[in-house]
Formats: sequence, C-alpha cells, structure tokens
Amino acid sequence: MANLVAMLRLPSNLKSTQWQILAGPILILLILSMMVLPLPAFILDLLFTFNIALSIMVLLVAMFTQRTLDFAAFPTILLFTTLLRLALNVASTRIILMEGHTGAAAAGKVVEAFGHFLVGGNFAIGIVVFIILVIINFMVITKGAGRIAEVGARFVLDGMPGKQMAIDADLNAGLIGEDEAKKRRSEVTQEADFYGSMDGASKFVRGDAIAGILIMVINVVGGLLVGVLQHGMSMSSAAESYTLLTIGDGLVAQIPALVISTAAGVIVTRVSTDQDVGEQMVGQLFSNPRVMLLAAAVLGLLGMVPGMPNLVFLLFTAALLGLAWWLRGREEKAPEEPQPVKMPENNSVVEATWNDVQLEDSLGMEVGYRLIPMVDFQQDGELLGRIRSIRKKFAQDMGFLPPVVHIRDNMDLQPARYRILMKGVEIGSGDAYPGRWLAINPGTAAGTLPGEKTVDPAFGLDAIWIESALKEQAQIQGFTVVEASTVVATHLNHLIGQFSAELFGRQEAQQLLDRVSQEMPKLTEDLVPGVVTLTTLHKVLQNLLAEKVPIRDMRTILETLAEHAPLQSDPHELTAVVRVALGRAITQQWFPGNEEVQVIGLDTALERL
Repeated sequence: MANLVAMLRLPSNLKSTQWQILAGPILILLILSMMVLPLPAFILDLLFTFNIALSIMVLLVAMFTQRTLDFAAFPTILLFTTLLRLALNVASTRIILMEGHTGAAAAGKVVEAFGHFLVGGNFAIGIVVFIILVIINFMVITKGAGRIAEVGARFVLDGMPGKQMAIDADLNAGLIGEDEAKKRRSEVTQEADFYGSMDGASKFVRGDAIAGILIMVINVVGGLLVGVLQHGMSMSSAAESYTLLTIGDGLVAQIPALVISTAAGVIVTRVSTDQDVGEQMVGQLFSNPRVMLLAAAVLGLLGMVPGMPNLVFLLFTAALLGLAWWLRGREEKAPEEPQPVKMPENNSVVEATWNDVQLEDSLGMEVGYRLIPMVDFQQDGELLGRIRSIRKKFAQDMGFLPPVVHIRDNMDLQPARYRILMKGVEIGSGDAYPGRWLAINPGTAAGTLPGEKTVDPAFGLDAIWIESALKEQAQIQGFTVVEASTVVATHLNHLIGQFSAELFGRQEAQQLLDRVSQEMPKLTEDLVPGVVTLTTLHKVLQNLLAEKVPIRDMRTILETLAEHAPLQSDPHELTAVVRVALGRAITQQWFPGNEEVQVIGLDTALERL
C-alpha cells in the first residue's frame, strides 16, 4: 500500500477526508472494467440503482446552487455520468444476449421492473415510451441547453475585457485589495472555462441519446438471432423476451439521462443571485396578486363551460383566489417607508455664539434619505469603508492624504440623490439605488437591458440601473456591472484625483513636511523656512499635483529645491526644475514598461510661428 501511495504521489498519512483524491480515478477504472468484464445480475442492479441515485443528486445540487460557479465541476460530472450509462448499456447488452433466453430476470431485478412494471409488460408501449423519452432528451432539453451554453460562452468571452477592466478600476480606486482582485479575476476565468466546457459537454448527452437508440436496435435484432438460432426459441417468444429486456434496459438508462439533461438545463439557464432556483421561481411567479386574480378568472370561466370538468377548474379557481387574497394581505402588512423624524421645536431663545459659525469642510458629501443605509454601519453600509480605502490608496499613489470626507443627510435632495462638495461648492452629483446594479456599457456591450437609463457619473459612459436578477445577463452581454456603493465610491475617487491640487492646502503641506521630517530631519530643517518658504513649497507641490504628477518622492523634490531655490524663487520656475528631476518617475507613470518613448521634433522656424 505504501508503494502504491508513493506511485500515486499521495501523502503517506492519507486522511479520511482526502478520499476525494481517489474518487475520480476509481470511478474511471470502474467504468472501463464494466465495459470489459462480465457482471452478474446483482452487480448490475447495484450499478443501475447507483446511476439513478447519482442523477437525482446532480439535479438537486443544480437546483440548490446559488451561483453557476458553485457547481463548476458539472461538465466533468456530465462526462462521467454519460460514460457510466454507456458502460452499463454495454454490460447489460452482454448479459441480455447471453442469458436472455432464461427469462425476464436475466439482466437483474431493476431491468425486469422497468420492462414489466413501468410499461405493463407490453413491449410496444415500452418502445413508444422509450422513443418519447429520447426525443424529449435529444430534441428539447439537450438542444436548448446546448444552444444556451454556446451563446453564454460567446457572451462571457466577449465580456471578459470589461470585467477585467472593472476589477482593475476597483483595485486602483482602493475599493478592493490585491487578494480580492486575484479572486475576482480567477472567477472570471472560471466562468469562461465553465461555459466553454458546457458548450462541448452538451454534445456528450446528444451522442448518448443516439447511442441509446442504436443499442436498443442492436439488442432486439441480436436477441432475435441469438434466441432463434442458438437457443431454438420461437420468433414470438424470442421477440417478447429480448424486447422487454431491451426496453427495460433502455428505460433504466434513459430516465437518469433525462434527469442529468434537466440538471444541465437548470445550470445554464439560471441567473446568479443569493437565491436558489426554487426560491427564484416561487418568489417571482407568486409575487403579484393581480396575476393570481386574472388566472383565477380565466379558470373560473372555463369551469363554467358545459362539458368541461367543472370540479377541477373551480377547485383551482378557489385555490388561486385564496393565494391572491393571502398575497394582498401580506402586502398591506408590509412596513411602510420610514419618514424623517421631526425634532421637537424649542421655543426658548438661545444667544448666538461663535460656535454657531459653520466652517466649510474641505471635502463633503450629502445624501438623500434612501442612501442613508449605505453610510450607516449599523445597517451594514459599505460606503464608509470604501471611502477609507480610497483615501489610503490615494495617499499611496499621489503622496499625500486627502481631507476627511464629511457625510451628511440632506432632506432637500431627491431620495436617491447624492452631492459631492469641495469647500461647500458642488463638484459632482448623481443618483444611486441601493439593491440595484449599474450596468455600464464600455462600448462593446451587445443588446439592451430593461431598466432606468442613465450615465456613469464618473466617466460619462452610457449605463442602465437594473435589478439584481439581471446582473448575470448583463455581464454575459458585455456590460460592466457594479453595485450602488461602488458607483458612489468610484465617482468620489475620480473627483479626488481630478481636484487633488485644490485639495492640497497649506495645512496638508505642513502635515506632509512634518511626516518627511521624521525620516529626513536635517534636510527639512535646513530647507524650510531658511531656503524655501512653506508658501513656495506648497505652490511647487500644488503645481505638480495639477499636472497629475505624484509627490511621493519628497527626497528628490526637496534636494532639487535645496539646490536651485537660492538662485530662483519663482514657484513656476522651481516647478519646471523639479519636473525634470522627476523625469524617470513621470515617464514610468505614463509609459510603463517602455524603454523608448516616441517623440516628434519641431523645426525651429515652426516653433517661432
């Protein structure tokens, strides 16, 4: 056993929880052995029962998964179950042709039950039922699931660049970390691989259905030849015996195949939400009482038509009316939207003080009352955490910490409206709808989506506010889909970068100088204020930020100023000198990874025009 473990490169102390490592190879070896070795009837009963149980388990897992990638192994499982059914067909064909003359139990109790009990022992009915199952599996379910997988794979591949851009944008904005970005990129790749695999795996099921028909014909013809020529049976006796066994074998294989095909259809047609398929169907079918009332009215009219089964129609009419009444009552009991609480008026007059003078915040945000949950930690609001990440990421990229964002509610705004203010002046605004998603068209999206059309507030791209149920469809069509808090955070991050020079005031310059003095105390003491005043230093840094040049390399900036400031006091001239000193950093910022930069030289005479 130790040598076997070493050959398989398995850990010598294999734990009981690691048996999954051997599950795949053992199943493949079992399938191959079934095709070669003759199996007794009892073993066939066990394997047929295992095949039925496995197909039911696969269908239930497909029904209870909430995301497509939660069952990413489905294409491989589809291949294994198809091989298992074909191997069982080979094994059962062998035993039917060898022992079919002995009676109906020759291929085991399971085949006998499907051949006699399910179709009443009538091989003509069995053939019809078998052909119907094959047609349903081959022409309806498998063909539809295969087409959906094909189109889904195409749209997922088309939407990959947009998804990657969205991940990179969130990472650059500080909304997610490096680990989360890697996880999302991996999920994008897995989703593309999954739909590509499903596109090919659906061909397995179609081939299995064709093979089932051919195996049935071979079993019947072969059984007649073997029964009549080798065992001396009459034509009618051989036809009845071998045909019933063949029908039982075909049904016991095609029913699990139909179940697996249904699971494939469920997987590729589902929409990824936080609900499984059953919750989605019940929640969306029975959410509107008006639908129940109209359906009850139609059934009631049909139930009153002479000659119709009145009891059945009226029974369903009563059931739908009761369901509509219950849904209407539940809607009326739903809590209403909270209204802003009025503060009691204080009639006493208080003398005004200097504390009543409100200074404008450097950076602020006002939100309507529907957006309050996004900025409230007690209601699982994510926006405050995202803003902290934005400030931290901006400080790492640009070299200074932007001001704190002061957030207030404003009842004068529209409920879903927000405003971003700088020193009390609006610099940006937009709408956000918690619980909905913004589908942004990067320019490559195909088709349209139902929803409220708008424009991405950060970059001005066409966008649509959609419901959560349409998220996966939008991603498949190539839209970049982001949630409401991400929309607001991305807009804020864009504006902070756009107005970084104005946000860098004298106070921020002094705080930055204090931070640098901790690392280079001698340089800062000799430079400020002896050689360069804080005002000049602030203006130079502000000029660089206006050109989107990071000021992280304060050592180079201060050393350059220490060298040239005694001869030149103009901030703009000093900015030009510092810009040259930061040339490598600026070049790397705009042309990353390029050793050469393409430039165009103008003739002197042209420059003088």
